[in-house]
Amino acid sequence: MNDAVDAPSRKPGVPVLTHDLLLGDAARWRRFGEVTPAGGSEKSDGTPDYGLFGPGSIMWEVLLHPATIVFETAAQAAAQTLYMPITAGIRDADPISRKARAGRFTMFDFFERFQRNSGMHAPMWLGDTTTATNMAMHLHRIHGHVKGPVIDPEDPSIGGYAAAEPRDAMWAAITELHGTLCAYEKLAWHGDEAPQPLTAEQRDQFVREMASYLRLVGAEEAEIPLSMAELNALYGKYSPYFGHRESVLRDPETGVSMNVQFAQVARENWHPSHALATDALKEVYEQWNDVMPAILPEHLQRAAGRTQEQIDSSADIIRRRESDIREIQSPENEARIMRLLWGPDGVDLIENARRLHRKATSQAA
Repeated sequence: MNDAVDAPSRKPGVPVLTHDLLLGDAARWRRFGEVTPAGGSEKSDGTPDYGLFGPGSIMWEVLLHPATIVFETAAQAAAQTLYMPITAGIRDADPISRKARAGRFTMFDFFERFQRNSGMHAPMWLGDTTTATNMAMHLHRIHGHVKGPVIDPEDPSIGGYAAAEPRDAMWAAITELHGTLCAYEKLAWHGDEAPQPLTAEQRDQFVREMASYLRLVGAEEAEIPLSMAELNALYGKYSPYFGHRESVLRDPETGVSMNVQFAQVARENWHPSHALATDALKEVYEQWNDVMPAILPEHLQRAAGRTQEQIDSSADIIRRRESDIREIQSPENEARIMRLLWGPDGVDLIENARRLHRKATSQAA
C-alpha cells in the first residue's frame, strides 16, 4: 500500500488515510496499559497463570490456527449479526452509528470498528487472568450504555436489549467463540490436509472450556452450557432473538436503515485515500460474504433466511473457494493480517500462546 496524498476537495474533518494510520499502533487496542501474556505471571500458589484457557486446551487449538486469525472478524460477524439484540445495539448506540447520524462517518471508521474487534479479544483469550479480567471489565463498562427498549420496531413483543446484562453479554461471547469454531472446522487447512470437524468429545470440551469466558463476561451460571447438546438447546430456547430482519436495521425514530445511512454518509465523506480501508475490508470481510453463511450450522443458516437448497449447497460454496481460502491463511498473508487486525499486542499474545501450546501438545503426544 502507498501513502495517500491529500486532495484539495477534502471535506473539513475528514481524515486522509495513510498506510501507517490504517495499520495503527498499540494504543488503538490497549485500554489499561501493557498486557501480560498467558504464563507471564504466577498464581498465588506459584504456578504459571495461563488465564482462561491455557496450553493444551481445545480452545487454544482452535483460536491459534491461521484460519482463525484471518477469518475471526468475518466469522464472528456472520454469527453475531444474527443475534438481533446485538444488531439493535449497533444501530442505536455504536460509535459508528452515532458518527453516521452526525454526518461524520467514513469507511475508515467502519474498518477500524472491525479492526479493533480481534485485538481487543486477544487479551481475554490469550492473556493471564488479570489481563483477561481488566479487558472484560473495560468492555462491560463501555457496554453499560448500550441498552434500549426496542430490538425490532415492527415487533415490540421481543422486548429490548442491554449489552452488559447477562443474556446479551452471554450471547455476544457465545457467538464470538462459536463463530471461530465454525471457521476452524470448515476452513482450517493443515498443510495439504483438508479441514476436519472436531470429534464429538472435542466439541463438548470446547463448550466446557468456553464456560470460563462466559463467566468472565457475566453470564448466569445456570444458563452456561457444558456440552454441544446443551449449547444447541440454548440456541433453541433463544431462537426468537435470532434472524435477519430489515426492520431491526431501521432507526426507531427516523425509520432510516443504518446500512443505508452508512453508505450515504461514507459517500459524502469519501476521500481517495479511503480506498486503503475499503481494500482492506474487501480482503478480510466482504469477499467472504458467500463463504461465511456456509460455515454456520443449519439452524443458524435457517435463521439467516437461507433456503434448504442454499443450506445444502454450503459444502459446494466452500469447495469452489478452496484456493482463496488456502491462500489467505498462507504464512505471509496470515502474518500481515494478524498485525492488521490483532495489533502489536495481539501478535505478541498469539506468538507466546503458540509457543506454549506447541510445547504442551508435543509433551502430550
